[in-house]
Amino acid sequence: MQKKSLLVAPLVLLGMVQSFAQIGGAWKGTLDAGAAKIGLVFHLKEENGSLTATLDIPDQGAMGIPVDKAQFTSPNLTLGVSQAGMTYEGVLSGDEIKGTLKQGGQQLPLNLVKTEIKKPGDPALPSSEAELKKLMDLGNGNYKYAVEDYFKKPASSGFQLSPNGKYLSYQEKDAQGKNHVYVKETATGKVTRAIEEKEELIRGYGWINDGRLAYVMDKGGDENYHVYATNLDGSNTKDLTPFDGVQASILKTLKEQKDFIIVSMNKENKQVHEPYKVNVVTGAMEKLFSNDDPANPIAGYDFDKDGNLRAYSKMKNGTMTQLYFKNSGDKDFHLAQESKWDEGFNIVAFNYASPNPDDAYVTTNIDGDKTRIVLYDFKAKKILKEVFSNKDYDASIIGLSRKRNWELDYLGYEGEKVEIVPVSKTFKAIYSNLEKQFKGYEFNIVSQTDNEDKYLVIIQSDKLYGKYYLYDTKTGKATLLYDLMPQLKEEDMAVMKPITFKSRDGLTIHGYITLPKAALEGKRVPLVVNPHGGPQGIRDSWGFNPETQLFASRGYATLQVNFRISGGYGKAFLRAGFKQIGRKLMDDVEDGVKYVIAQGWVDKDKVAIYGGSHGGYATLMGLVKTPELYICGVDYVGVSNIETFFASFPEYWKPYKEMVKEIWYDLDNPAEAKIAKEVSPFYQLDKINKPLFVAQGANDPRVNINESDQIVKAMRAKGFDVPYMVKYNEGHGYHHEENTIDFYKAMMGFFGQHLK
Repeated sequence: MQKKSLLVAPLVLLGMVQSFAQIGGAWKGTLDAGAAKIGLVFHLKEENGSLTATLDIPDQGAMGIPVDKAQFTSPNLTLGVSQAGMTYEGVLSGDEIKGTLKQGGQQLPLNLVKTEIKKPGDPALPSSEAELKKLMDLGNGNYKYAVEDYFKKPASSGFQLSPNGKYLSYQEKDAQGKNHVYVKETATGKVTRAIEEKEELIRGYGWINDGRLAYVMDKGGDENYHVYATNLDGSNTKDLTPFDGVQASILKTLKEQKDFIIVSMNKENKQVHEPYKVNVVTGAMEKLFSNDDPANPIAGYDFDKDGNLRAYSKMKNGTMTQLYFKNSGDKDFHLAQESKWDEGFNIVAFNYASPNPDDAYVTTNIDGDKTRIVLYDFKAKKILKEVFSNKDYDASIIGLSRKRNWELDYLGYEGEKVEIVPVSKTFKAIYSNLEKQFKGYEFNIVSQTDNEDKYLVIIQSDKLYGKYYLYDTKTGKATLLYDLMPQLKEEDMAVMKPITFKSRDGLTIHGYITLPKAALEGKRVPLVVNPHGGPQGIRDSWGFNPETQLFASRGYATLQVNFRISGGYGKAFLRAGFKQIGRKLMDDVEDGVKYVIAQGWVDKDKVAIYGGSHGGYATLMGLVKTPELYICGVDYVGVSNIETFFASFPEYWKPYKEMVKEIWYDLDNPAEAKIAKEVSPFYQLDKINKPLFVAQGANDPRVNINESDQIVKAMRAKGFDVPYMVKYNEGHGYHHEENTIDFYKAMMGFFGQHLK
């Protein structure tokens, strides 16, 4: 009797293992909830003799949701997710489970199919939902505004006028957080949904002509964008670039040929992009030019208003730029200008007001430090006129009136703020009217009718997220159309102050500090240092920033430094940062911290560093280079190892490797490879001794997930508890609303734990 029972026990256990092996793995299905179809993935596995499970809802960015009830007695499966009030009962048959999901009084059929889910990176590394929730809870407090108030997408946004002014388009968010595109007929008020946002985000949209819209989407943030077109009622929707693994973008809309656009695609060679003329109604496509030398690729194309290719910009040997131009009447292109890649000679607009078809407005800094705007005759090969410049900043802004025979309307540049200089009599009147009505705010024309009788204007400031106004040129009046973030009151928002200081080697450095009210009252407050991405040619700007406003609402100041290599400050300032990433760029950031401490705004013992992309790299380098300066750091999609960063470049970056070597480091040069290793945080982990939080998009094509995985794995091996957030439906940064909110809640918890 005793022997028999001992023999039965192993057989029972063996039967359980066989059953779990039968049910273990990933099971995927689609829940048809009427208005929405929701993809679900259950992950089932055996753990210590029991069945355990988690749930992913990829469309909503929710991964690793705990399944607190998981029972399997072959062939019956029962799963329960108490936090969602959900239960599932199904019957296993081969590689399929047929069953029913119950939630909120509803019973919906749900069949699951066994599937192999290969997640990017190491799926064992990300922190669990429970761990991240615990971190988020550390940021809770009695605050006037929640994280959601700053980062939920506006109920309506992206307003645009149709070319004829008969319609107003916009994106509107539904109860599931999807941002669909709607078209409103202004005369009748009739509203039609033109574009439905489903699993993938609408990354951008716009008017092609009075009856058709274009929009752009990728897959999970992989940046292989497709261009779509649809009628105003959502009919005749076409994928104009239906090619897997191809990156497409709109180069030009053709107002003179209303059913055509010019798109750019790396269809025939992943390393280079070529232009195609596409019929937006039929999808018919014609290749316009060949980019057949990946070693010396064409990097940009200049088409005139009639769709003729007049110029193209070509890289030579990776570090030189050649501009080829076709004069009117010629069959061939000629070399019009050659310069270093960081010296610009770029066509910004053709001068259609001139009888000379070879005139164009050009931005250039070839023969000077700051970029200026000139009028250039390509046939005569000479500058006809110096149009605009500024002694301190690069000039880059120009506006022309198509309605008034391409008259020059305005010029401008970005200094501490954006500065616009009206030129034409017509625009001077418009600008004067807007200035009177919106004194103290920046205003920007985002859309206009072809007749230029109505303008869509957005006004913003450091304390105002944005309001849309409809401006009527006949009356000179602007009418409020929409307040994007009415829940955020201007009087509660923090001030963003431009600052200027000297670097330790004598450079003039610009930046901004956002100060909470306590700092304005004379108290020293904690500081978040926020280096920008790029790093080359990018800069921080004055205006409303939900990040810095959130930080200020929690009592933190934010420092943003436009360190050497930032854009807009001239060629010499840009070049001063070449081969100084992780070195003098970090010196500039540190000098900025010392400056704001000296002003009496900041508590020197409570300084954190946080950034995305290059800013994430700068976070890690800050903790390596000056660990005594920072109390903690947040690395968001940041580079951790320059060697692996270079090795994981997407194909379309590879033709520019020589240029990147000039900016970063040449790993083929032993001396520079040594420096690159010294400024790769991965190789300096012994110097990081402060708390670190890491966040990453799994599908990031620019900074591969391995960059974050390797730093998390190495830091944890040292005994550090590193919270790690990975979103599997994101790429280079988070764009799904729920993911963004999760990230900032977790960051506020992390800062609440270490910075308060």
